[in-house]
Amino acid sequence: MAARAYWQGQIRLALVSIPVEIYSATKSGAQISFHQIHEPSGKRVKYEKVVPGMGPVDADEIMKGFEFEKGSYVLLDQDEIDAVKLESKKTLELTQFVDAADIDVLYYEKPYFVVPADDLAEEAFIVLREALRRTKKVGLGQLAMRGREYVVSLKPCGRGMILETLRYADEVQKAQGYFRDIPDDKPDPELLDLAETLIAKKAGSFDPREFHDRYVDALKDLIERKRKAKGGKIIEDAGDDGAPRRGSNVVDLMAALKKSLEKPGAKAEPEKKAPARKAPARKRA
Repeated sequence: MAARAYWQGQIRLALVSIPVEIYSATKSGAQISFHQIHEPSGKRVKYEKVVPGMGPVDADEIMKGFEFEKGSYVLLDQDEIDAVKLESKKTLELTQFVDAADIDVLYYEKPYFVVPADDLAEEAFIVLREALRRTKKVGLGQLAMRGREYVVSLKPCGRGMILETLRYADEVQKAQGYFRDIPDDKPDPELLDLAETLIAKKAGSFDPREFHDRYVDALKDLIERKRKAKGGKIIEDAGDDGAPRRGSNVVDLMAALKKSLEKPGAKAEPEKKAPARKAPARKRA
């Protein structure tokens, strides 16, 4: 079954309009879902929508309301909300082009694949894609999806393009408030050399398949052992993971870095051959 487009509309660049479709570029990974259970009966806990003093209410009696003052609401039908006219619901107008490095990583939120909607849109789509690639620029605009308008970026990706939703400025915390108390000291050159050597020994290409959610694996194992134990309680001792605890003696950083380089997996430095020792001269008779 073909994937369903998350959004359909057009990209507009000046007087050029390109019909496109966008699809989510990510999916939910393996997760363990828990339900709330009433222990005495072993049955699931259900939730009901209730009005204080009235009890449970039907879903068709519920509307969306905006509280403009304490206890007073403006009620809106979903049809009224859907009818709000916003050009970005169907059109992504590229209003600015910037270097990718100009966008702080904190602003990126979620990626989507962008493809031409039909054969007629392919030529203009390819022209825009290659123009972005040759100029090394990222297109910016605003797009309304699922009840919200996003700032978005557009850049080439293989034969297609990637659209990424961006956070607004007021949604991003200022780093200075968290980094202010970190001293602006210069590191010891020898320590820095050791750290750089350790990084170089562990350098490689990024392969996402090398990583998996070990917490999910551990939960699956716990669930299986719990099932075999017929409900018996299973709690493992966390033990000592070897990490220094707060309040303990500070580990010698130089010794720790040197020891890290000696661990299996670290490439050993080529050994320098010691100069051959000369044989002691024989004493004359």
